[in-house]
This record gives sequence, structure tokens and C-alpha cells, in this order.
Amino acid sequence: MENREPTIKAGDMVLLRIPNGDVRAVKIEKDQTITIGRLGSFFANELVEQPYGLTYEMLNKKLKVVPPRTLQEVEDTDATNELINDGEFVQPLTIEEIKALKESGLHASDIIKRQIEQHANYSLKTEYSKEKYKKRKEAKYSKSFTTIEPTIFNVCEYWFGKDQNRIRDIRADSLSQMLNLANIRPGGRYIAVDDASGLVVSGILERMGGEGRLITICDTDSPPAYPVMANMNFKPHVTSGVLVSLNWATAEEDYTPIIPPSDVPQDQIRSERQKSRLNKRKAVTNLLTITREELFGGEFDALIVASEYDPGSVVDKLAPYLAGSASIVVYSPYVQILADLQNKMRGLPLYLCPSVTEAWLRQYQVLPGRTHPTMVMSGSGGFILHATKVYDDPRALSVMTHRRPRPKKNSETNEGIMPSEQLCAPDNSSGSVNRLENPSDITMLNIDEGVQ
Repeated sequence: MENREPTIKAGDMVLLRIPNGDVRAVKIEKDQTITIGRLGSFFANELVEQPYGLTYEMLNKKLKVVPPRTLQEVEDTDATNELINDGEFVQPLTIEEIKALKESGLHASDIIKRQIEQHANYSLKTEYSKEKYKKRKEAKYSKSFTTIEPTIFNVCEYWFGKDQNRIRDIRADSLSQMLNLANIRPGGRYIAVDDASGLVVSGILERMGGEGRLITICDTDSPPAYPVMANMNFKPHVTSGVLVSLNWATAEEDYTPIIPPSDVPQDQIRSERQKSRLNKRKAVTNLLTITREELFGGEFDALIVASEYDPGSVVDKLAPYLAGSASIVVYSPYVQILADLQNKMRGLPLYLCPSVTEAWLRQYQVLPGRTHPTMVMSGSGGFILHATKVYDDPRALSVMTHRRPRPKKNSETNEGIMPSEQLCAPDNSSGSVNRLENPSDITMLNIDEGVQ
């Protein structure tokens, strides 16, 4: 089943990319008017039941679909920018004149065309400079936007550009590595500690697709509010019956929750409102009990941590509830925190191969004749520790003891195999005696060179 609707529905959070490259998040409410800064406003009903990925232009609060532009080949030219003098009088159009053109209802493309026609040095620019000039003007005057599908990649990019501190500097490539190292899949059972506004939880839920179990540990009494999940527009089946939460107190096995009484005699119930409140309280109590029993039962497939607390204490607390060969993935923006945890885990037989890696990503601008790295990008995507939990059982025996012995072969019916008695015969070339304690351990025999 799909995680979200293929079209925009009333009540959805929609990401809009405006001409200057910024991304805005708006909520589509039926019969409401949505305003996008200085670009203008439009009726929300214009987007309902429309697919993602289309570009719209706002005309008198109505939306007009703009056909996509094809990538144009930029011709080589001998022009250079060295003789261009962008002085005060290069552009004869004043700010007042441009403002009057906008108020008259003139289209943005016509305003840009007039600016180009009256630009004194436009013909001296290179083809690349002309394209950049047009794009700058379009970002300034165009009243258009593009709807973005709320995938975990797009949502992560949006939050990283909006406030990367709220998601603990988790970049899209870092999040993908965390999900891959934890082997997130439909039907799995996972524990997550997410202090990144729900970004990690959203990524796990998207990959689970409504199948499996996810228990999150937080520091609030009520279920945590994950603002990132609001942008994902998940269908109810993705979270219902899959996502449950506990706080750190209820995650303690020796902790006894203080629960208000919910079993009240029928003769003491005075109204339907009180009855509804008691039923709700009873449902919350039963869910808490079931969730605690499920956590303490253990055998979870992975632990994913992106927390502001000490990751060592988090891992020590929750690792006993993991199954054998379960993955432990810990993210931190600081390498020293994970280095200390790695040194600690190396001395414990409970963890196998703890390793720390740095997420590194370099974005490129890919255009005809203009492919180069992006000049402005984030310096680091954080650090990730990955380890595998194993059972520390001193009674466990070596796998060699469970290996079935190889049957002996008859030397008379197998050519090239020497009798076991000849294997102990003196070697005339070296004068020594080669002995094998167990003839069944023979793996290969070369008659010309001896036993190997």
C-alpha cells in the first residue's frame, strides 16, 4: 500500500518551491486563501486533487499550470564580461517605473523583456551571463511556484534549509545511511530515540510502509509531537498500530506508573462525558501496559539513536532488548562523542565491530558546459556509529564442534587418493615423518609434491 495519497488533499501540508529556490510549507485548508509572501495569494481549492510536481502561476488568486521548459543548449561565444561596466545608468528603467508596470498587470516576462531591451550592456554579456541575468529577474518578478512531493528526501532537505539545528544537522545522505545500516524494512521491529523533531521516525515509518512495530523513547509524558511528520502526509495505516511511545520513566522495568483509576462502578458514573473520559483513560492504561511488556520482551531488530543525551547511557539502557545480530546505529554531529562510545564498546564482548564513519556529500550543478561543484554547501553531515549486537554466552561452543565429520573414502575405488597408512610413511626427500592425527582432515593431496 502507498504511504501517502498521490494527489493533494484538503488538510495536507504541501511544500512549495518559489522562483528564488526557497521552499515554503503551507497547509491546504478547503475554502481558504493562501498567501506566499510578496508573491501573492491564491485559493487553496485550486490545489486540491492536483498531482505533485506541477508549476503554477498566480493570476488574480487563480492558478494557471505553466508547461515545463526544456533544457536549452547554450551556444559558445567569443564574448567576455571584461568590458562590461555595470554602472548606475546601465538600466534606464527606474524602480518607480518597474513598480508601475507591475501594478498595471503586465506579465513578469514582459517586464523582463523591457529590461533586457533597455539594458545598455546586455549584448556584451556571454551566453552564460545572459541566462543568469534572466533567472535573477524571474526570481524577482515571477509569481509562480512548484509543488514538491513530500518524500523523506524532500522533507529532510526542507528542514535542513529551514532550521538544521532542530534536526540535529542530519542531512539527507546521513539519514539514508542510518536507515540502511539499521536495515529498516517492512515487518521489522525497531526502537528509536529521536530528538531530531521526528526526522528519524519519519524515515523509519516510510520504509516500514505500515508493517511492523516501532517503539520510540522520549522525555515527555504524552506522545511526542514530531513536527517533521506533519509534512509527510502519512496515511492512517502507516502510523496506526505501528508507532507507539514510552518515556524514560516507563521504560524502566522496576518503575510503577501512577495511573488514575479507570474502573468506576456504573452507579457512580454521572454523565456520558465522564464515561467517555474513563473509557479513554482505560484505553491509554492498557496501551501503556502492552507497550511496556512488548519492550521488556525484547528481540528487536535494531536500535536507532539521534539524541541530545549521552549516547553511551542510551545504548546501555536499550541494548538488552535487542535480538542477536541486531544493528545499533547512533548519530551525532560531534565525532568525539561517538569516538568515546566506540572505545567503550570495543572493550565489551556484547558488541561486534563498532565503527564510526563521517557522512560526506558534494553537490554539483549539472548544466551543458557549466558542470561544477556547488559553491555553497554544508561542511559536514555528522557522524554515524554502527555496531552489531551478539550474545555474550560463555557456554557457547565453537562452530567446529558442530561440523559433521567428512566420511572416509575407499582408496581402492578412488584414484589419486593414497591410503591413510602411507600418509605416515617416511619422506625420503626430507628424511622426516609426516603424520596426520585425523585422516578425515585431508583436504587436498598432490602425488608429485606430497601432502598439502
